[in-house]
Amino acid sequence: MADLRSATATFEAFKKAFAAGDSGKTASLLGTLKVAVTQFPALPPLFEQTPTAQQELSLARELLEHAVLFSVHQKDEAAFERNFLQLRSYYTDTRHMLPVSPQEYLITGLNLLRLLVQNRIAEFHTELEMIPAEVHGNPYIKHSIELEQFLMEGAYNKIASAKNDLPDPAYGYFMTKLMETVRDEIASCIEKAYAHISLTAAQKLLSMESPAALQQYADQREWVVQGSDFKFREEKMAPSATDIPSMQIINQTLLYAKELERIV
Repeated sequence: MADLRSATATFEAFKKAFAAGDSGKTASLLGTLKVAVTQFPALPPLFEQTPTAQQELSLARELLEHAVLFSVHQKDEAAFERNFLQLRSYYTDTRHMLPVSPQEYLITGLNLLRLLVQNRIAEFHTELEMIPAEVHGNPYIKHSIELEQFLMEGAYNKIASAKNDLPDPAYGYFMTKLMETVRDEIASCIEKAYAHISLTAAQKLLSMESPAALQQYADQREWVVQGSDFKFREEKMAPSATDIPSMQIINQTLLYAKELERIV
């Protein structure tokens, strides 16, 4: 019981540091708490039925939820995955022991969005199948499902619109990364569809906030400015049948055949 009281007090300090945006203190207290909760016998995989089992499970679950959200704040996708994988057992194996967490759908939707951004589409659908169908209409889950549909359809304008209608500010980091992927796809389409395009049209299509940002992006893709237009680098043409030295190959093959016959 003493360990639980101490961990609870530390957790309150952790939440205050997190809310205040004190990343250093938040990270330090998070590490301390993760070590402390390992002493709780009620946690997975033991699930001992102690007198304080529900409080132990609830504290550990909420701690991991905050750890996931903190990893988003820190833009640490590896930490997000580690914390979410630990947290998932609380959403599945302890459902009959604890009330549903108010943060569950937010974090589940965030995980779907993370998989989408990382182009882990097969895992996205596996995770989605684990979510009950009646929950798919939840704003957090629905947002990620719709984004996946937009990507499959190539409806990049709808993805850009979705960035302005986030279900929670925590989605902002992954949406920014998704927009970077979408911007690259749009740029590739522009290169294939046009020999050149005006700077104004390119800025609008790529949703660039300023001409300077557009120019920086164009430099990365080796677009050349000609007057008020971008001219795209010329792609090397794939070799055609006329480029293949057929007679040389035939002669070489006949020579090999003659040599082989002589040897035999």
